[in-house]
Amino acid sequence: MVYAPVPDDPLLPPVRINLFSDTQTTPSQAMRAAIAEAAVGDEQIGADPTVNALCDRVADLLGKEGAVFMASGTICNIAATLSHCRPGDEIIAHETAHIVSLEGCTHAALGGLQIKPLQGGGGQFTPEALRAALRPPDRHQAKQTLVSVEQTTNLGGGAVWSTSALDAIVAIARDNGLATHMDGARLLNACVAHRVSPRQMAHGWDSVWIDFSKGLGAPLGAVLAGSRDFIDEVWRWKQRLGGSLRQAGICAAACLYALDHNVDRLAEDHINARLLAEGLATIDGVIAPPPETNLVYFDVTDTGLSDEQFVAALRARGVLISVLGGRLRACTHLDVSAAMIEETLEIVGDIVRGADAITISAVA
Repeated sequence: MVYAPVPDDPLLPPVRINLFSDTQTTPSQAMRAAIAEAAVGDEQIGADPTVNALCDRVADLLGKEGAVFMASGTICNIAATLSHCRPGDEIIAHETAHIVSLEGCTHAALGGLQIKPLQGGGGQFTPEALRAALRPPDRHQAKQTLVSVEQTTNLGGGAVWSTSALDAIVAIARDNGLATHMDGARLLNACVAHRVSPRQMAHGWDSVWIDFSKGLGAPLGAVLAGSRDFIDEVWRWKQRLGGSLRQAGICAAACLYALDHNVDRLAEDHINARLLAEGLATIDGVIAPPPETNLVYFDVTDTGLSDEQFVAALRARGVLISVLGGRLRACTHLDVSAAMIEETLEIVGDIVRGADAITISAVA
């Protein structure tokens, strides 16, 4: 599913332009200072003031009653689905959703849950597809308990669910007695791209989380929000999944810094992604649809190079990208500048023009 050459291969030059993922961001000096100065306490007993401040802020940002700090967004998804569902239940999600394709089948392994995958372009399913997937209660089949969406859609190319589409999904779920969960890995990218507040984007959803270790630039952390009763149940699963992070304020401080300084600037990443896609599309043999946010998926089949050959050729020039879901992906973030985009385009042009030599070398 995911392919990339080893970033620190001693036989290759160092990575200068890291487009592998927005998870590759490193904390700035100012963020490191915030981490060093953080007030801390025992998160387990609710005594870490920085964690508490972060959770209160995210709950308010998303319009929810409470929130809990987690080490990662994947853990948020796991704890949320296990809190909403019981063994033998069914979750409805898009076939390319993170919970389907990139979480090691954890929901089946730990929760005894099955996922009904829906199809649809851009990593999104339509309200009509959801209605068609619903069935009357039947003791012979799994109980349908939860509808989940991913904002933005990763394997769907960074596409943004519109608020109207999200509202329609919520309405159908409620009418049929299902809970709703939003994987908000890049929720703030979606909000910036569509100029919608996080509260508007999350309106009506029973649970939703924000990831801080991607475009927001923190080294780790995510916050899952929902009703007070839901968060109480999530804490039970947090304990089962490893427990509290104790003096987690040093991590939460980075997340608070990110909220203060790194949200509006996500627009720069979207601009750089568009510049990259537009430039790629001008190179013979490269197909690069325009991105909505910071994820650029593209195809080099017509250049005569395989994805692996292309990625390796870039890595040899100090540029790192990935193959994800069978497609090439470049991801812009706060450590990627417009100048780096221009240099990447020059390198891609060189590689494509020398494709015959690369292909012959690979065969030899």
